[in-house]
Amino acid sequence: MLEFLVVLAALVFLMLVAYRGYSVILFAPVAALGAVLLTDPQLVAPMFTGLFMDKMVGFLKLYFPVFLLGAIFGKLIELSGFSKSIVAAVIRLFGAQRAMLSIVVVCALLTYGGVSLFVVVFAVYPFAAELFRQSNIPKRLIPGTIALGAFTFTMDALPGTPQIQNIIPTTFFGTNTWAAPWLGTLGGVFILALGLIYLEWRRRAALAAGEGYGTELLNEPAAFSGERLAHPLLAILPLVLVGVSNKLFTGWIPKLYGASHSFDPAVIGSAPEVVQEISKVGAIWAVQGALLIGIVSVLALAWKPVVASFAEGTKSAIGGALLASMNTASEYGFGAVIAALPGFLVVANALSAIPNPLVNEAVTVTALAGITGSASGGMSIALAAMAETFIANANAAGIPMDVLHRVAAMASGGMDTLPHNGAVITLLAVTGLTHRQAYKDIFAITLIKTMAVFVVIGLYYATGVV
Repeated sequence: MLEFLVVLAALVFLMLVAYRGYSVILFAPVAALGAVLLTDPQLVAPMFTGLFMDKMVGFLKLYFPVFLLGAIFGKLIELSGFSKSIVAAVIRLFGAQRAMLSIVVVCALLTYGGVSLFVVVFAVYPFAAELFRQSNIPKRLIPGTIALGAFTFTMDALPGTPQIQNIIPTTFFGTNTWAAPWLGTLGGVFILALGLIYLEWRRRAALAAGEGYGTELLNEPAAFSGERLAHPLLAILPLVLVGVSNKLFTGWIPKLYGASHSFDPAVIGSAPEVVQEISKVGAIWAVQGALLIGIVSVLALAWKPVVASFAEGTKSAIGGALLASMNTASEYGFGAVIAALPGFLVVANALSAIPNPLVNEAVTVTALAGITGSASGGMSIALAAMAETFIANANAAGIPMDVLHRVAAMASGGMDTLPHNGAVITLLAVTGLTHRQAYKDIFAITLIKTMAVFVVIGLYYATGVV
């Protein structure tokens, strides 16, 4: 019990410092090694070098290029004016009176098109603020609206999404980003419908109470000036190219390279041969190639405005990619250390006692995502520790790997958005709101998203649809 309390204290400490705005990159190793110190002081140095840093660097090796290319692509979409064009077109389509639906659709288009959800927050907020002000909807509802569009169904439910949460399971289950397309689509529809119903209920309640947009607010953007924008079909073309290229590369790469590919890394000497298992990296290569095509297409379609701000713009994008990937990698290293401590056995034994393979996976992944405050970090920890068990149980029950993939991805985006989540902290900072003002609605969306994975599991058992 004492060892369990040490683990619990480390988790609470990390959540607390993240909630108060301190860097996870600094405090994740402090929290992890503090737990090791209280458990077995001799293991502090070996755990830091042999486990924390090993897992952290391993995560970066696989996924940093996706963070980097996604951030650059999103920044170019912003610099080109394409994001403004897409927002304006959606507003014309749905009308300013449907501000919430418009913002959700814009966020969904950008996220599913490959733009990092961190970038989406910065790109969409100015338009959301203007729309909500015009419609007299309380500003405190903006974070929940953006969260529904960017942090939920397009992040990990819809098949083919190039977000990192949909890529990580491919390396464990030998699947691709299009796994379980029907289950993912049905889950996405459930989240979207229930989320919009909730937000509309909140809007009507505020209207009935006579609450308007608000006054004396922080970080208010300048009003949209309505400058000339690119045609919306031209603006959305790079996003379409990313989606199509991802789908094509997913099929081509295994055919081109086979099950594995090796090469000799040295012309002189006898360096060991480098062998790549394509099932573990093929989906990552596909997304990287698709994002490269998206970047090139933006450069080709909007050369002048992009080049004018390319140097400074890409610096900020690269900085954002480094910060996001390092935060997640640090949480991954923290989780790996915590998972190696005796106290974690209490948690693992409790989770493994769940008899149903899919429910077991969903609860394990969403619990660890909540503990670490990161969908990708929590899922990576859960799959690194228990993927073989999940696979064995699924094979025994005749469950396809595609279903394991989709359940893991959707579960990662469940309880990850607790108060210490990096994306939540970023979203509130950008909108100039506090947890007290706006987190209630983000948490409601979190509950809907968590519920959705169990709806998908129920659909699979009821219909057998994949």
